[in-house]
Amino acid sequence: MDKIKVAILFGGCSEEHDVSVKSAVEIAANINTDKYEPIYIGITKSGVWKLCEKPRPDWENGNCCSAVLSPDKHMHGLIVLKDNEFEIRRVDAAFSVLHGKSGEDGSIQGLFELSGIPYVGCDIQSSAICMDKSLAYILAKNAGIATPEFWILNHDESLAAEALPYPVFVKPARSGSSFGVTKVNSADELDAAIETARQYDSKILIEQAVSGCEVGCAVLGNSAELIVGEVDQIRLRHGFFRIHQEAEPEKGSENAEINVPADLSAEERRRIQETAKQIYKALGCSGLARVDMFLQENGCIVLNEVNTLPGFTSYSRYPRMMAAAGITLSELIDRLIVLALER
Repeated sequence: MDKIKVAILFGGCSEEHDVSVKSAVEIAANINTDKYEPIYIGITKSGVWKLCEKPRPDWENGNCCSAVLSPDKHMHGLIVLKDNEFEIRRVDAAFSVLHGKSGEDGSIQGLFELSGIPYVGCDIQSSAICMDKSLAYILAKNAGIATPEFWILNHDESLAAEALPYPVFVKPARSGSSFGVTKVNSADELDAAIETARQYDSKILIEQAVSGCEVGCAVLGNSAELIVGEVDQIRLRHGFFRIHQEAEPEKGSENAEINVPADLSAEERRRIQETAKQIYKALGCSGLARVDMFLQENGCIVLNEVNTLPGFTSYSRYPRMMAAAGITLSELIDRLIVLALER
């Protein structure tokens, strides 16, 4: 039987480029090559698409050639340019690990839709919603899900710093891996935090700090049947969780300890899993997502954010939660591709 040809896209133009390369390295090491034929497409930080042999930190220095995904449904694949000639390579499914802007915001999903190629993960609409935390909060709130108190600042807007209930977090509305995030404890710190966030996005989200422990839940599946991983728990030593910005995340976080499963009662973990599924459905997710929440002392579960394309690195939370539930990374990759082909 012919192998299923899977285009694996990595790199990209966002600040999460290096994390994406690490995710692709792990997928390359764990994909079942008896069943799948991986086709690796790296995208440089400047946006150049290249067909390469295998993802690695210095992949651009390897044996690469230009390649683009055709939006023509009849081609259903890649246009590969080499030695002043081109060839069409058919693609049966796409698996993007392009984290951040252009990877998780509906952009690449739109190209997959145009091309007619089934793809892993959320569709255009849910990707765009979850990438914009302010939109995710509005929809979640309308669905009866608890969110932090929040304020939205567009590029030409301001607000009275004295009116905010400190401490607050100032974030780019559409960014990931905690880039541009600042914890603000007083009004005189607000302007600098907004300027930091504006380096990543013109739309700013300010949210009241939520007391309680940070927890997460991995969700897998299309709308009908959802599988959840074990709940994890982040214990902060100081600051806030930002492992992807640390020098050596493979050795563990510098300021946090991640427990999988979470050090919580079975009933608390069950409630977190059920809330994660409720959020996943309310935001229209499919394929996969990592739902981050806060568990407060009074038992209330508050949405933090939804990551529709979580990391697949050796230290990433999503595959660790699934592994704790008995699903290996190789099996997880297989299930995600099957879900893409079934949708």
